[in-house]
Amino acid sequence: DWLEAERLFDVIRLQFPSSSYADDALYALGEVNFEKEAYIMANFNYNMVRRSYPSSEFAKSAFYKSAYCYYRLSPPFDRDQEYTKKAIQGFIEFLSFYPNDSLSVEADRRIMELRDKLAQREFETARMYRKIYSRKSALIYYDVVIDDFQDSKYYELAYVEKMDLLLELKKNDEAK
Repeated sequence: DWLEAERLFDVIRLQFPSSSYADDALYALGEVNFEKEAYIMANFNYNMVRRSYPSSEFAKSAFYKSAYCYYRLSPPFDRDQEYTKKAIQGFIEFLSFYPNDSLSVEADRRIMELRDKLAQREFETARMYRKIYSRKSALIYYDVVIDDFQDSKYYELAYVEKMDLLLELKKNDEAK
């Protein structure tokens, strides 16, 4: 019963904030919210564990899961990518605090996946501009992929399509 569990954990958290169970209750609230797919609230509770109880046994897991909440909120590439950027930032912060942790491999993998999504957004925007014959705009977005997402699977595609577009525009020297 998620609602009853949430209520009881809130009671512990609010009435006994300095008890040895307060961090457990706060972390459990995050877990309840996560299971209910209330990722914003879960993120809030996980961050409260990190900030209020930095020496808690749950601090590291809460740190990772706060970024993971944003990962779960990350929309498809053609939508606003605010949560994607927040997830990347959260995973990068996790890696800076726990570079040798077993979750660091998973955080690295998720960062790459999210960066590919951001690159895909820029790449598809370039393609859209190319289709509507706004070639200069397309070049700008190809350059964004080339300059900012060298680690992405869209990097080489952006180079090839930019070169093809430059040849269409008769800018042979720049294409070379």
